[in-house]
Amino acid sequence: MIARAAVELNKAYLLLNHGPVTLVSSAANGQRNVMAASWAMPLDFDPPKVAVVIDRSTLTRELVEASGEFVLNIPSRAIARTVLAAGSSSGRDGDKFAGLGVVTEPAAQVGAPLVGGCLAWLECRVLPEPDNQRKYDLFIAEVVAAWADPAVFANGRWRFADAAQRTIHYRAGGHFFATGDGFDAGPAEG
Repeated sequence: MIARAAVELNKAYLLLNHGPVTLVSSAANGQRNVMAASWAMPLDFDPPKVAVVIDRSTLTRELVEASGEFVLNIPSRAIARTVLAAGSSSGRDGDKFAGLGVVTEPAAQVGAPLVGGCLAWLECRVLPEPDNQRKYDLFIAEVVAAWADPAVFANGRWRFADAAQRTIHYRAGGHFFATGDGFDAGPAEG
């Protein structure tokens, strides 16, 4: 079972604010898929909204358009190889979850699954913007449920004590950065 605790929706943006790579999971018509996406970001607090770019040629795009839902999963360094493989293969060639040995759990509010090995999950419903989706592959969605592993995210703050449990940032060419150590800048001058 995935260790997770609810995150207040008005704090859901904090799960994405530091710019980690995401896994976008989707499901529709008895089919499911997962893909890697680096172009995801928070947009608003109340109601919480996110944006993600989903290329029109992907199975994920087809499933998101059919269901109007997806989950942004925030993976840990421990599953970086899985993230790379999910972003380097097509779900049209077979079930990526089974092929990659990815454990999933049902989401609470949407049909797309939560991906195991991740640190946070944002369950999202698409806010239809046909022009943005068609022209820019840009999907805007409302976050309807948010979860985080309480060992690394609590009280609105990330705490990365274990290197394997850090979020990751994709650099290209199969290379990632792990989120670094946090620090307090102290009071603002002025």
